[in-house]
Amino acid sequence: MNSEQSHRQRIAVIIGGGGGIGRAIAQDLAVQGYGLALVDHSLTRLEESASLLRTNEPVSLHSCDITQREHVEETMTSIVEKHGCVDFLIHAAGLTQVSLARETTIDVYQRVMDVNFFGVVHITRLLLPSLIRAKGRIVVMSSICGFAPLVGRTGYCASKYALHGYFETLRIEIEAEGVSITMVCPSFVDTDFAKRGLSGDGSPLAFDRSTLGTPLRPDRLARDIIRASLNRRRLLVFTWRGKLTYWLTRLLPTLYGNLMGRAFRMELHRKRL
Repeated sequence: MNSEQSHRQRIAVIIGGGGGIGRAIAQDLAVQGYGLALVDHSLTRLEESASLLRTNEPVSLHSCDITQREHVEETMTSIVEKHGCVDFLIHAAGLTQVSLARETTIDVYQRVMDVNFFGVVHITRLLLPSLIRAKGRIVVMSSICGFAPLVGRTGYCASKYALHGYFETLRIEIEAEGVSITMVCPSFVDTDFAKRGLSGDGSPLAFDRSTLGTPLRPDRLARDIIRASLNRRRLLVFTWRGKLTYWLTRLLPTLYGNLMGRAFRMELHRKRL
C-alpha cells in the first residue's frame, strides 16, 4: 500500500447490505472506519441497515436488482464516482431453492443462477479495475452447498459450485496484482434468507428450511469473515459439521451421499405430509 492509499478513505461495497449477514458485516466495517456503499434490491431494508450503523464515515444506499445488467452498470458507476477506489467487495446477496430436481422448472434455475452467479460475476467485473488499484479484497458468501451436494437444492448447489469455479480461477489470474479472494462457506445461518426462497414452481417457500445443528448468528459470522479476509485467507468453513462435510465429500463421497440423502429425503417427505 502506497502513502496515497494509506491516507485515503477505505471503501467497502456490500452487495446484500440489507440482509442479515450483509447488515452484520456493514456494522463491523463501519466501526473499523470504512466508508460503505450498501446495495440491495430493497431500499427499505437498506435504510434499516443504515439506521443501525455507528459511524461518521460516508455511507451510500443503492437499491438495485442485480439481475438487471443496465441497472447494475449504472449502480456500480455511481458508487465509483461517489466513493472513488473500492477496497472491499462483499457478495452477501443470494437466493435459495428447495424442491426435487424433477419438480423444478427451468425458470427457477434461471432465476437462481441470475442472482447467485451472473449478478455476482457482473458486479465483480465492473469493480475489478478499482479493486486492482487498491490491492483490495473480495469476499464471496458461498455455502457448504458450494462443495457438497444437498438433496432438494439442485439449483442452489449448482449456483454455488459455479461461484467456486469462477472465483478460484479468477484468484489465480489476479492474485499477483494484490487482490485476495475469500470464499466463505457457512452451513445454516439465523436469518430470513430461506423465507425469500423459491419452490420448484417459482412460488415462495411455504415452509422453513431443514437445518442440522444450531444456526449461526450473523454477528459471529461477520467478525470471522472480516478477520479471514484481512488475513487474505482463501477458504473459510464454519462449524465442525461443515468441516466434517468438507472432508467427507473429498475422502468418502459415497458415505456422505448416503447419510445426507437419507436425512434430507425424510425431511422433505415430512414437510409434504
